[in-house]
Amino acid sequence: MTWSVALAVTMAAAPALAQPAAASTTALVGGTLMPGDGPTIENATVVIRDGRVLSVSAGGAVPAGAEEIDCRGAVITPGFVGTQVPMGLVEIELEPSTVDQAPEEEDADPIRASFSVVDGYNPMSTLIPIARRWGVTSVVSTPMGGLVSGTSGWMDLRGQNLDQVLVEARAGLHVDLGDAGVDAGGGARSSALGLLREAFDDARLYRQRRAQFDRRGLREMSISRLDLERMGEAIAGDFPVVVRVSRANDILRVLAFAREQGVRLVLAGAEEGWMVAAQIAAADVPVILQPMTNLPAQFSQLHARYENATLLHAAGVRIVITTDGAHGLRNLRQEAGNAIASGLPVDAALRALTVEPARVFRVEDRYGAVAPGRVANLVVWTGDPFEVTTWARQVFIRGERVPLTTRQSLLFERYRDLESVPRGIRGLPRAPSD
Repeated sequence: MTWSVALAVTMAAAPALAQPAAASTTALVGGTLMPGDGPTIENATVVIRDGRVLSVSAGGAVPAGAEEIDCRGAVITPGFVGTQVPMGLVEIELEPSTVDQAPEEEDADPIRASFSVVDGYNPMSTLIPIARRWGVTSVVSTPMGGLVSGTSGWMDLRGQNLDQVLVEARAGLHVDLGDAGVDAGGGARSSALGLLREAFDDARLYRQRRAQFDRRGLREMSISRLDLERMGEAIAGDFPVVVRVSRANDILRVLAFAREQGVRLVLAGAEEGWMVAAQIAAADVPVILQPMTNLPAQFSQLHARYENATLLHAAGVRIVITTDGAHGLRNLRQEAGNAIASGLPVDAALRALTVEPARVFRVEDRYGAVAPGRVANLVVWTGDPFEVTTWARQVFIRGERVPLTTRQSLLFERYRDLESVPRGIRGLPRAPSD
């Protein structure tokens, strides 16, 4: 198959992904179900209809006329959710034309709360099929850069345009109080928190006196009107404020800041979170973390350790597991597997990829578990989903089975039989023509 033909095949298959869910019934029969929010069910029957889970039972009957998929020997889980990654916003980080996760840094304002990922999200990103192939069915696509990076969006990984993939346009407001964000906020933690405090104070005043603001009857604000709108919505509790922070003492300062401002806080990173786990648990603040971060990339992460997720969970902190960037999303289950190897219970690791992301971003009534009424985003695995030698047999998004073809798999098929490839393409001298 030539590359042009392979590309044509991929493009021809794309409209099928974009179609609305058909009024059909599918039954997954005989597998071991790990539903995410309850005990494991052996010999499970999961019935899907019109993009939702219709029923879940042990050894249940298959509805008449349903497509039956034999899952004996397989494990069924909810689809995994990737968080705190710029999926759909970047293809090649060193090629500026493919990067939409942040404005150009040279002239960008450090506070850009109105920066919305939905305006630049690419549902046809070449990274999406790779994530799907490894069990990721949804992402919280996240902006990067600055002190206040902007708002994220919850997307399903199936569809050709925004209307077909969008679940929540404003999932969270993202703030960076790590080293990069502090640099954007003046180069010192005190200056960054000062800018952030002023912005929230202005947003609160704006919400209280919007008419006066429109008549230009208020003092000059520190941020733009659109930024005031978004930060005001965070104050009102419309979505959480996700703060990237690493150092233990910085985490305590962020907890105090959130109490002061009255916002719903989520910590991200928290590499030294295990040192202040009791305080995080007492504040009932969830943490988005990367379990495999055990080496300090920065001085603020000197006490990073593999057991961070385990110790936070043991203290009663709700955790969400993520990975390194959009390109690394294929390794999401491996991050969870390493957390399990470091002591995290298996059910907690599964929740950290499914139930907890849905709770954090307030879509738990639709996502996060294989349960009646929930969106049918689920994966059929060849075995233990956290074992690197297993893989996804089938992936369903909104009840539709999606192809597991990627650009890489097409290249593999193209070049697996080198004898059929012209010698010049293999880097060898071309055979002389007759």
